[in-house]
Amino acid sequence: MDQNEYSYRPTPPPKPIRVKPDLRKVKRILLTVVVLLLAISIGSSCWYTVDEKQQAVVTTFGKVTDVTEAGIHFKLPMGIQRVEKVDVNVYQKIELGYRTDSSKDEGYTVVNDESSMITGDYNIVNVEFFVEYKISDPVKYLYSSYEPEDILRNLVQSQVRNVVGSTNVDSVLTDGKEAIQMQVKELIIETLEQYDIGLMLNDVKIQDSEPPTEEVTAAFKNVETAKQGAETVVNQAMAYQNAELPAAEAEADKLIQNAEYLKQKRINEALEQVAMFEARYVEYAQNPAITRSRMYYEAITEAFPDIRLYIDLSDGGVSKVLPLESFTDADTAGAAVSDTVIPDILNDAQEGGDAE
Repeated sequence: MDQNEYSYRPTPPPKPIRVKPDLRKVKRILLTVVVLLLAISIGSSCWYTVDEKQQAVVTTFGKVTDVTEAGIHFKLPMGIQRVEKVDVNVYQKIELGYRTDSSKDEGYTVVNDESSMITGDYNIVNVEFFVEYKISDPVKYLYSSYEPEDILRNLVQSQVRNVVGSTNVDSVLTDGKEAIQMQVKELIIETLEQYDIGLMLNDVKIQDSEPPTEEVTAAFKNVETAKQGAETVVNQAMAYQNAELPAAEAEADKLIQNAEYLKQKRINEALEQVAMFEARYVEYAQNPAITRSRMYYEAITEAFPDIRLYIDLSDGGVSKVLPLESFTDADTAGAAVSDTVIPDILNDAQEGGDAE
């Protein structure tokens, strides 16, 4: 037997089985994936969120149908409804004559085309304004005008130049800034109401106003310094007045009261003299001779207050001397000599004087 008949022969590897793909199953899987993606896309476009500072304007086929507040809201998908979010509770700004620039050392950049203005007395000044506004109506803001911010900027420039052009340079640079701000604000608000573009002005402020050259700037600074010095002097004078005026008023009141007292005293003295004169006239009418003698002795007593005087009533060698003090004391005190005795003594004195 041949040995080759019994030699080992390796078996060949089996041929791979080729499975034909199921096209229907693949189509079904692809369709499912597409449907899921479409459902996710539609589902995600069916809702939207609005921030607290915003309002959302909803349009259906391009027509405004709703304005929604903050929160989560539903809308129709596939572009049927569109949403425009507007920041209505945020104050926005317009810088006129300058732009904020943090890269600069001053922190801003001057825009000369906007800041240079002519005043009412034909002087040139550089005025920078800061305008603060907010959106009051989102629908009008979006659809009533094109670029409402540009409209507001042009309006501010127009009204600012109008007001500055009717104001003298001293007021623009010194004490008239507040009046200019108020006038510009009123004009802008009035015009915005007419335009009705959904914007509301909040405030207008002059950031800075200065002459175009350094020499003029220095001159106006000197004027301002002089005004402040004048105000300081006036304030000091008012303080001195407030300190001295009460004392002067008190002194004046004291003098007035003293004058009133002297006036009343003189009136009382005059009335007393009138009463005394009338009383003496009554006595004189009753006894003219005695009253004359009495007035004579009183006048002598007043003329010689420190001399003791006597009345000499000598008659036929008989000396009769009476002290004058007894008559005057009786007249003043009313206790030394009675009213009936005094006329008798005076009568005797008068007769003695007539006899001599």
